[in-house]
Amino acid sequence: MSATAPLLPDSLLLNGREFRYDDIRQYPANSPVDLNGYEAKVLDFCRQWLNGAQEFGLRTSGSTGKPQLVTMRRRQLVASARRTGNYFDLGPGDRMLVCLNCEFVGGMMMLVRGLELNLHMTIVEPHADPLALVPATAQFDFASFVPLQLREVLAHNYAPRLNRMKAILVGGATVESSLETAIQKLKVPVYLTYGMTETASHIALRRLNGPQATPTYRALPGIHIAQDERGCLTVRADVTDDRLIITNDRVTLLDEHTFEWLGRADFVINSGGVKVQAEKVEKVLEVALVELNLPGRRAFVAGRPDARLGEQVTAFVEGAPLPAAQAQQLLALLTERLERYERPRELVYVPQFRTTASGKLDRLNTLRAATPARPTDSHR
Repeated sequence: MSATAPLLPDSLLLNGREFRYDDIRQYPANSPVDLNGYEAKVLDFCRQWLNGAQEFGLRTSGSTGKPQLVTMRRRQLVASARRTGNYFDLGPGDRMLVCLNCEFVGGMMMLVRGLELNLHMTIVEPHADPLALVPATAQFDFASFVPLQLREVLAHNYAPRLNRMKAILVGGATVESSLETAIQKLKVPVYLTYGMTETASHIALRRLNGPQATPTYRALPGIHIAQDERGCLTVRADVTDDRLIITNDRVTLLDEHTFEWLGRADFVINSGGVKVQAEKVEKVLEVALVELNLPGRRAFVAGRPDARLGEQVTAFVEGAPLPAAQAQQLLALLTERLERYERPRELVYVPQFRTTASGKLDRLNTLRAATPARPTDSHR
């Protein structure tokens, strides 16, 4: 006797309330009058999808420049959703937690996956601890988090619930080494995503935990990757509508499917004729801050104009200035672990980093607002 076919969803849960698809198709008719702005935007997108809309406007995050409006065709979004569904064996009746901001591609594609793959969707507004917003008995097969959310979820000991899932995605910001260490406690496969608005969310994944963990990304089946003359990744696939997308991400291409991400081409610092990748220095800086019992301090690295070097490598640290002795300890650790031209020459303190609408670090506006506060020269 064959197994009973899964019951296909005819509704979704949004902030704890059930909305039937038949009613959503008629939105805003038959909808509660007390919807908040976020709920209205989610339901309006679902209305468009359920009624067969063919084009959708998406905003880029604006983390490396001004946000832009990108028009995506339905077929691109369908191709992305189906590829993810096939990769993680997601199908009718599976349960999905949607807790990313649905105004951006990561959250919007979660909605598309749910609608296209017939998944049961529990949608909550973006929150640091999204599992706190759903019943303790709620179980899920799939979820996607930003690093802040995953850190909070792990801190609140939700691991037993997470381990029942088929997979967890994490993306939208850097996964710090301390979070990557905490992820090792999970049995559920956790993947760091690589993608952008123009590729309809992720096109490559990096396994973060378990015996299959790797430092490299693997492009999903059907995604064609290559490099341009700058060493930056290029992407062509059905999710790009067969257009070549040229990124600003410098990579080492290991084969036609696998690459190591080095950093943004626009974050390269030309110091004395030597090109320094800011993200490499940032990883060392992050570890050093943790060792000095400053794990909550955000920091990033960028170039500042310098008459002799052209640009000098500079570390920008959020919050009040460190005590002089601690600042010297930090610079000593960086000097010990970095090559000569990679070492930050200054620590510049910024009271509060600027962020984009999607919650990412806004480097450009933070740099514009930053002023040196008791700089410390490393005398390289």
